[in-house]
Amino acid sequence: MKIANWWRRIRQHPLAKVGPGFVTGVADDDPSGIVTYSQAGAQFGLNMLWTMPLAYPLMSAVQVLCARIGRVTGQGLAANIKVSFPPIVLLLLVGLLFVANILNIAADLAAMGEVASLVTGLNWHLMTALFVFITLILQILLPYHRYVYFLKWLTLSLLAYAAVLLTIHVPWGQVIWRTMVPSFEINANAAAVVVGVFGTTISPYLFFWQASQEVEDMKLHHQKSLLNESEAVVQSELTRIKWDTWGGMFYSNLAAYFIILATALTLHVAGITDITTAAQAASALKPLAGDFAYWLFAAGILGVGLIGVPVLAGSAAYAVSEVFNWRSSLEDTAQQSKKFYAVIAISVLFALVIQYSPISPMKALFWSAVINGVVAVPLMVVILLLSAKPAVMGAFTASRTILFLGWVATGIMGLAAVWMFIG
Repeated sequence: MKIANWWRRIRQHPLAKVGPGFVTGVADDDPSGIVTYSQAGAQFGLNMLWTMPLAYPLMSAVQVLCARIGRVTGQGLAANIKVSFPPIVLLLLVGLLFVANILNIAADLAAMGEVASLVTGLNWHLMTALFVFITLILQILLPYHRYVYFLKWLTLSLLAYAAVLLTIHVPWGQVIWRTMVPSFEINANAAAVVVGVFGTTISPYLFFWQASQEVEDMKLHHQKSLLNESEAVVQSELTRIKWDTWGGMFYSNLAAYFIILATALTLHVAGITDITTAAQAASALKPLAGDFAYWLFAAGILGVGLIGVPVLAGSAAYAVSEVFNWRSSLEDTAQQSKKFYAVIAISVLFALVIQYSPISPMKALFWSAVINGVVAVPLMVVILLLSAKPAVMGAFTASRTILFLGWVATGIMGLAAVWMFIG
């Protein structure tokens, strides 16, 4: 009886009512992303804070377009690409996404294992395997309508990075000024960090995940695609998507801003300018900001990792399943959607194998960034074309404003990808 009451309170909590945008936003700040933001703050101090206000409207616009595609059509992103583009486009995008996600999962698991090892003193390989087990259990054994509640509660882990700022002195006047007027030399090192920040913030796996989560929510509430709904339902749902997604991305970017700020005011000030792992960022904080900041930073890494890994694996599973017309839903049991869950298991287990291979987690993260850089630009072009296509979206094609933001984001990511290869 107590368990039933506890579960009822969780389901009735306002946090349980937020949509896919918040989970997607937090998944964007995965452990490998934390490394990137920490490096930005450690290397350049306050002078990389400007990247977050710039990235916010751009990433939000693309995510809103993905959410609209899923909710309007009642199908995931890969399924829509399959109908509207040649097979080679779909296969290349999904194939590269699958490989990039495995490498990204490997980097995230390594970060979680190393941080957990710091905290517990246990072997980091053992801790990594434990996190693999936890994420697989959550995704495979729990139905989506229960599993998603855990993900939503884990979004609170990002508050750890705001709390870190409570342990140190923050010169807010200087922070605001440097956010608006940064001062740094434009060179290869600065460009590499900017490319890394934007590449981490605007990631292909989030596109597939958010579209598919809109479809999951639609099925969960026994709704139809918006192409077959009344005007009142359409306006209500599109408004929900807008607020949910912009809100979720704001939460995500604010947390990333706080990570850059916290490491700028601690690591950079202390002369620690080279961060290569999440564990290094956490441990470096301890003598500078105290045990409390260290524990908060570590807890945040583990919390967002427990969101990021399932999102990475799930987004690949949705995409691959839609390519081959496999049944795919986190609401299904493993028996009902065997191939879908097999892709999830393979993604995470391959990532675990990398932990025991000669491939270092940082190398995995590097190649994940390279592949994401290759995938992001053509995928964003495809998303923009789908969003403006009446044959796909009916009367609910995207507005000029959001399409403009989407094209600006695509241009910036294109320049970032070019720089990544020639820089």
